[in-house]
Amino acid sequence: MKDTGGSQPPIPPAALWLGLAGVIPFAWGAATEISPAVHAMGMDLIGPRFVGQYVMIFYGTIILSFMSGVLWGFATRTTGRDAALGYGISVIPALWAFFFVGGGADRAAWVLIVGFIALMALDYGFWRAGLAPAWWMNLRSLLTALVVGCLTLGIMF
Repeated sequence: MKDTGGSQPPIPPAALWLGLAGVIPFAWGAATEISPAVHAMGMDLIGPRFVGQYVMIFYGTIILSFMSGVLWGFATRTTGRDAALGYGISVIPALWAFFFVGGGADRAAWVLIVGFIALMALDYGFWRAGLAPAWWMNLRSLLTALVVGCLTLGIMF
């Protein structure tokens, strides 16, 4: 089990910047929900698929599935029953998105919010087991807060 005492190593710059870049579609979607002018500009430049809640829900579904793959990769760092359990757990975010995202924009956004918060628990479990990098929870906490914040703004406006 991982020692969680003391300071954690810094997030590698590439992981931090790529993770933050992955938040851009959520931030853009929230911005187009909040600002009618930004929404109109987005509609004119890139069309309805890439504005508002639609872009956040579509992209959020993709990211939950992507995170299943990340967790699967962590599961490969162990063997036997632990690996089987890790593989089983790793598919939960993708299945959650597949089965529950839908039913209207607000409902889908709430389902994604719950999915991303629950993903934090899975991240924590893999991290505690020593399967994720030492800096993992610092990165995941930051990214999850940003994503959940954007999804919440999309529901509020």
